[in-house]
Amino acid sequence: MQLRHSARSTSADRPSRDPWVFRVQRVGALAVAAVIGVFGLLGFAGGLDFFSTDGSPILGMSSNGLLSTVSVVTAVVLVVAALRSPRVASTVMMVVGTLFLVSALANLAALRTSFNVLAFEMENVAFSVVAGLLLLLLGAYGRVSGNLPADSPYARPATDDAGPPESFPSTPAEFAAERAMRDAEVAVVNHVATVDQRRRVEAMARVHSRGDRRRVWMEFDARSS
Repeated sequence: MQLRHSARSTSADRPSRDPWVFRVQRVGALAVAAVIGVFGLLGFAGGLDFFSTDGSPILGMSSNGLLSTVSVVTAVVLVVAALRSPRVASTVMMVVGTLFLVSALANLAALRTSFNVLAFEMENVAFSVVAGLLLLLLGAYGRVSGNLPADSPYARPATDDAGPPESFPSTPAEFAAERAMRDAEVAVVNHVATVDQRRRVEAMARVHSRGDRRRVWMEFDARSS
């Protein structure tokens, strides 16, 4: 009984990831998807011409069959991303937000021309800018930071192969050993090393950290004294 109680306590004491970041991104993605999804479905219901450059008014904006299709597909992508992991949702939101901004600029240049295949008007451009900035902001929320908390879903887990922290010399003997090590390594590279220097460098090559290499060198010094 005590073992089971201890196991439950240990499990309860483990820090869990804060769901707030993902909740904000999920709600934001679903909200934008709902707006553009309804916009697209209303376009389909109105039987709009697919490639008309004039468009028809839908929810205060202009649309045609192609824009309705793009809107519905984008809404589906955002919904699927919102139902996946936090990292997928964030990445998709940032990518779609960037595409919204690019679309706004491209279609702004194409207004009143035969290249306006999405039948954009200024209202569409303004919506694309607002939706793009909103998706970028929400996608980057809790992710773009130089000091993420440990419970962030975007914090990188600590790896076991990082190794111990590097050891720096702190005593006169260690500083002297460092200088002698560098001299020996340079001598080996230039093919002018003594037998003792080559033997020491070969021994140091078997370890990885600078502190261990210094320890090997000082062991040679202790044996020769």
